[in-house]
Amino acid sequence: MDAIERFRQVVADPKAYARRWKERSGGPIIGTLCTYAPEELILAGGALAYRIVGGSGRTDRSDAHLQSYCCSLVRGALDDALASELDFLDGVIFPHTCDSIQRLSDIWRLNAETGFHLDVVLPVKLTTKSARVYMAAVLAEAKIRLATLLDRPITNADLERAIDTYNAIRTTMARLYALRRKGPGILSGSDMHTIVRASMTMDRSEFLEDLRPLVDSLEGQTGAKNRSGKRIFLSGGVCNLPDLFGVIEAAGGRVVGDDLCTGSRGLTGQIDTSEDPLTAITDRYMRRAICPAKHAGITRRGDELVHQAKACGAQGVIYLFLKFCDPHAFDLPYLKSMLDAAGLPSLLIELEEQTEGRGQLQTRCEAFIEML
Repeated sequence: MDAIERFRQVVADPKAYARRWKERSGGPIIGTLCTYAPEELILAGGALAYRIVGGSGRTDRSDAHLQSYCCSLVRGALDDALASELDFLDGVIFPHTCDSIQRLSDIWRLNAETGFHLDVVLPVKLTTKSARVYMAAVLAEAKIRLATLLDRPITNADLERAIDTYNAIRTTMARLYALRRKGPGILSGSDMHTIVRASMTMDRSEFLEDLRPLVDSLEGQTGAKNRSGKRIFLSGGVCNLPDLFGVIEAAGGRVVGDDLCTGSRGLTGQIDTSEDPLTAITDRYMRRAICPAKHAGITRRGDELVHQAKACGAQGVIYLFLKFCDPHAFDLPYLKSMLDAAGLPSLLIELEEQTEGRGQLQTRCEAFIEML
């Protein structure tokens, strides 16, 4: 079995993978809902971080607790918890992100049976000295509380091993993203997204062990890598993403980069191994690519989007917007304005877990790519 097929199997049923991992290893599994969850601390505590990216399709249970204008990520995740679909979890960590996730934390604590519950309230503003001091204090407290909840100490040596693992994953994924920029035909968009999703589910050491030889083999390929097609950059906050990559490629596009919640955004930034481990983790969370729920300047998100799209040689940007996601909605007008000013055409696609038909999506993508 090749590595990509292994990743496909994991992503096809991540819950089954998590259950098998728990049965095999006996280790705890901690659910997360955002890339700001401190995964280095989770790994240092001997646990597996499991990214919850939505639900199994139903929302009737969660609809009894949530307003209809909550996004499908929040409603789907809660529905799975209430239906015992996440019964393999030993705990859940809720970072401070959008209003819906914060309120979900309260509802989850009172109604879901998924082990312990830990709120990690990170700062929203990331541009001041006091914010960094506060970030460091929150992560230090999270380390202490997590060690207590897992009933095992988290030492500096544990943190250093976790940092090494995550640094290696982010470095290797950066190589893979570079290969896609250089020659989009080397790997399909669907396979690229599968690999990213697997990185949020699999045992991180196991994932790295499978990832490295795959990237090595792709770097060694000398065949034609530049298939015809317009170069497309993806941005947005969609988590439980349908196979839009296949739709875009069928419409004549090639995805050459992304700034997605379940994409490159959480894979940016190395951790300095020469510093105190917790200090280094804090620094990385302060300077990594931000999401709309954080503030690091009036135009920081737009500047990064334009820079990344141009660095990838993108000819157009498709913005994937999860319906009712307020933080991304607030960003949309000025992001489009900055893309227009940079000469980058853009297309907005609004999605939910139960999204519009593939044919409609492909028609819209074909029209956009033809315009390019």
